[in-house]
Amino acid sequence: MILPKSNRLSPEQVAEITAVVAEFGCRIQPIVGAVRTIYAIVGDERDDLMINRLEGLAYVERIDRIQSPFKLMDKRSDLASHRITLGGITLGERLLVIAGPCTIDPKNPDYFYETAAAVKEAGANVIRGGVWKPRTNPYSFQGDTKSLEILIEGARRTGLPVDTEVMEEAHIQLALDAGVACLQVGARNALNYSLLRSIGRAVAQKPTAVLLKRSIHMGPVNEFISAAEYIAAFGNPNIILCPRGTSPAIDGYRNHPDESITPLLKEKTWAPVVVDPSHSVGKASYVPAAALAAVAYGADGLCLEAHVSPNHGIGDDPKQALTPEVLRQTIRQARQLWDLRRS
Repeated sequence: MILPKSNRLSPEQVAEITAVVAEFGCRIQPIVGAVRTIYAIVGDERDDLMINRLEGLAYVERIDRIQSPFKLMDKRSDLASHRITLGGITLGERLLVIAGPCTIDPKNPDYFYETAAAVKEAGANVIRGGVWKPRTNPYSFQGDTKSLEILIEGARRTGLPVDTEVMEEAHIQLALDAGVACLQVGARNALNYSLLRSIGRAVAQKPTAVLLKRSIHMGPVNEFISAAEYIAAFGNPNIILCPRGTSPAIDGYRNHPDESITPLLKEKTWAPVVVDPSHSVGKASYVPAAALAAVAYGADGLCLEAHVSPNHGIGDDPKQALTPEVLRQTIRQARQLWDLRRS
C-alpha cells in the first residue's frame, strides 16, 4: 500500500508507480479515502526490489506491507482514518439508524410512502426498502423492479437516502442509476464473490455505500471481513459490516443473534458495524431489546425493519417489522445508550 506525501498523486506520478509495479506482475488500485487517496498494490507485494524502488520516489511517504488476508480492511491500514457519512451521519460520531419495510409492495405503494414518512419522523437517517427479494420458496413473491420507482419516490418525499438489496449484476446498475445511496448485500450473497466483485467495480471511487450482511452460514470473523475486501479492492472504502444472525438458529429466534461479534470485528478492522436485530431474532417484540444489546456491544448503527401497518406488509414485515411508535421508542433508547457508553 503506497502512501503519498500529498493528498493524492498526479496522473504522471500514478503512471510512474504503475509502470514500476507492472514489472513485478502487480497493478495499482487507487482508494479514495476521506482524508487522502492511497494506492493499493494488487498482487504479490513481497518483492523487496519493487518496494525499494517505490520508496525511493520523492513523492512517496512510505509503503505499508500489511501481512493480513484483508490488507485494505485491516485496522492497521491507512484507511483506518477513513470515515463513512450516510444520511448526514458520520459513522462512529453518531448512531446511524436505517429503517423501513422488508419488502415494497408494488400494488400498494402508499404503504411505503406512509412508512417512509413515519421512519423519518421516528428519527431514522436512511430508509430501507426491499425491491428484489431472495426467497427460500420459489413460489413466494420475489420482488418487482417497479418497486424501485416507489423507493426513489419515497426518498424524494422525505429527503432521506435509501438502501436496498441487490441480488444480481443487473440490479446493481439499475439501483445506481436510480440514485440509491447504499447497496445492500444480503446474507445469501455475502459469500457470492462474483457479485461482490461486480459491486466493487460498479461503485469504484463513487460515494455509494455498501452494507454487507454476514452470511447465514458465516464462519470465522476473518471470512466476513475478507468478503468486504472483495469490494474495497476496486477502490471504494465505503463499506459497512452488518451482523444479522447466523445458523443454526436458537429455538424461538429466527437465527442465532450475533451482535456480540462487534468487538471482535473492531479489533481487526476499521469498518463501521451496523447490526440488523430484526433478522437476528425475527419477532417484532424481541427487536427493541436486541437493538439495545447491539448498541451495548459497540455497534455504530442499527438496521431495523419497520412498517406503518405490519399486518398489511409482505415478506417478513408481518412478523418482525416495528410499528412507528415502537420504532420511535427504540431509536430514542438506543441513542440514549449510545451517549451513555461514550460519557
